[in-house]
Amino acid sequence: MELVLQQKQTLSLSMTTDLRQAIELLQYSTYELEQYIRKQEIENPLIELKEKEVNRSYEERSQHRSTSTGYHRNTMDTIQCTHNNMRDELFEQTKLIYPEKQVQKLLNYIIYNLDDNGYLNLDHYAEFNEDEIEQGIHLLQDIAPIGTGARNLKECLLLQMTYASNQNELAECLVRNHLDLMAEHKWDKIAAQMNITMAQVKEIYDFVQKLNPKPCTFISDFSIQYITPDIIVEFKENGFIFKLNDGYLPTIGLNNEYTHYINTKNELSKYINAQYKGYQWLLSSIEQRRNTIIKIVTVLLDKQMDFFKNGFSSLKPLTLKEVADEIEMHESTVSRATRNKIIQTSFGSFKLQLLFTSKINTGEGESVSQTKVKALLQNFIAQENKHKPYSDLKIAEYFNTEKGILISRRTINKYRKELNIPSSSQRKEIHV
Repeated sequence: MELVLQQKQTLSLSMTTDLRQAIELLQYSTYELEQYIRKQEIENPLIELKEKEVNRSYEERSQHRSTSTGYHRNTMDTIQCTHNNMRDELFEQTKLIYPEKQVQKLLNYIIYNLDDNGYLNLDHYAEFNEDEIEQGIHLLQDIAPIGTGARNLKECLLLQMTYASNQNELAECLVRNHLDLMAEHKWDKIAAQMNITMAQVKEIYDFVQKLNPKPCTFISDFSIQYITPDIIVEFKENGFIFKLNDGYLPTIGLNNEYTHYINTKNELSKYINAQYKGYQWLLSSIEQRRNTIIKIVTVLLDKQMDFFKNGFSSLKPLTLKEVADEIEMHESTVSRATRNKIIQTSFGSFKLQLLFTSKINTGEGESVSQTKVKALLQNFIAQENKHKPYSDLKIAEYFNTEKGILISRRTINKYRKELNIPSSSQRKEIHV
């Protein structure tokens, strides 16, 4: 084998550190951008931040609520309540009600191992046996919401029935033996297996519905979360306008204490010059991010005017590529610029990316957005006869014939699940 040295000239794309950081900065929310700027001040001695006088108004939302459902919010940050949570209160109640140390130890063990819904989910009991745990769960009912400490849904409901003032033996039988059938709304099978009338099935179902499947959802620390909308859209006399909600960001200035080192030639000047380039890069990258978002929202305000007037039912089909072509940028740039951004409207605040939606064709050759179809689906199911709910196939046929929207049963099934709407069998109510 002969070894030969060859020279080959090739072209390749490589991403510089500055470019990678610029792309990352483009994806930041306004709050994340603020944190990044403050971090740069610590790392770069040439950066000097000047705070702005801004009057912020705070509005809260539950941290478990989805941004897609809508909420009016103006600001940022997360705060923690200082008061004791439910678990701490149960520990205190145990000390007051049960003086015996062994009982306290048992109850503290159970309380400590409760999950966020108040269930006791342990594969094995390290310090106590099954009988002791059973006893502790019943003692716990005197100081906690009834059902707390249950190891599953069935036990939780049965505990509530046991300690209820009005006993219902049929309901207890239903939960103990036919809970799976009730979950599937198989009323005929329940009536046949329990040998009762449909009217009795409805009566005991209504009774069970009043019980709480999650008796202690507030056991964990309670926190209030604040968010910052990145874009605020408002209606003025001449129509809709928008502004970027970045007025509270500190002004990035240059620390003049080090500037005289820039033009000198020594080891320190090399470091100062590198930091000066970092300062310039930060200013230009933030400005580029700002201009990109402004261009995108300007197009959105024009293309989705009906949405800003009427809400999601009027959202038109619009893709990232269409906006990218409009502003002469790459689709990936639009995707990154809209990521992690919240837009505040007159009827709520939403993820900016929700304004981009694929289209579904209609019989007339036009198109509607997926979001509008989902809204129509949700409204259609809400108005159906719950004694005879429509199957996904029937709903698809209705959309095809009555609405002229060409959609398959599989797509209806997909949208229904995304909307957390149960199947037709689970939506069926008892017909007496």
